[in-house]
Amino acid sequence: MSTPDEVLVTRDGPVLTLTFNRPEARNALSWAMYDRLYRACEEVDADDSARVLVLRGAGGKAFVAGTDISQFKAFERAEDGIAYERDGDRRMARLEAVRKPVIAQVQGFAVGAGFRIATACDIRIATPDARFGAPIARTLGNCLSMAAYARLVDVFGPSRVKELIFTARLLTAEEAHAAGYVHEILPPEQIEARVTALAHQIAEHAPITLRVTKEAIRRLAESRVLPEAEDLIATTYTSADFHEGVRAFLEKRRARWTGR
Repeated sequence: MSTPDEVLVTRDGPVLTLTFNRPEARNALSWAMYDRLYRACEEVDADDSARVLVLRGAGGKAFVAGTDISQFKAFERAEDGIAYERDGDRRMARLEAVRKPVIAQVQGFAVGAGFRIATACDIRIATPDARFGAPIARTLGNCLSMAAYARLVDVFGPSRVKELIFTARLLTAEEAHAAGYVHEILPPEQIEARVTALAHQIAEHAPITLRVTKEAIRRLAESRVLPEAEDLIATTYTSADFHEGVRAFLEKRRARWTGR
């Protein structure tokens, strides 16, 4: 279970807001925080009076800066990496399948798992300092699941996804806006009011229209059969490079990659 303060869930009429609340760790997610997000999706869908879900990060410096890396120290077998990516796919599929519109209020970093969570939302509103990406080639030396790669390719195209992964750079808010990924950019002092107004505007619209439209688009994205990727995940998570990446990250030093 996450501690009560790690994830905050509040309600303002038809709008439910979930706040990732580990600002001292840039809101990096523990397993328990992932589970709380999943349960919030269930709660929103079970409550007809809840019309919109908003996701945000506490502290103003990060939306979510990925998974808490310390948890990767326990990974030893291929099955550990495969289970992690499978669980991630299950959680993101649940977020994508929420029957109500989901808005990501992004201030600061949305990287790694935070990038994937933001991508699973329907609308993204950001501050100018927002940054998006998966710098795994520089940080951990791990990989994404096939479903995660597919979603990013859907949004950005294969060429941009490869460039982002290969260079390990982060998209600026302006770049993300130009790509149609971020819908609006607002200064920090205005973003909360704008997201609140937008959420309440959407909450006033026909819920069946919103639900059916969202589900139709989700089904289009799900209509293809993804190729198998367990061999790729196993290769990555059992590599010496991955374990070196985790150690280097936690020791706050540059990883020494060997390609093994």
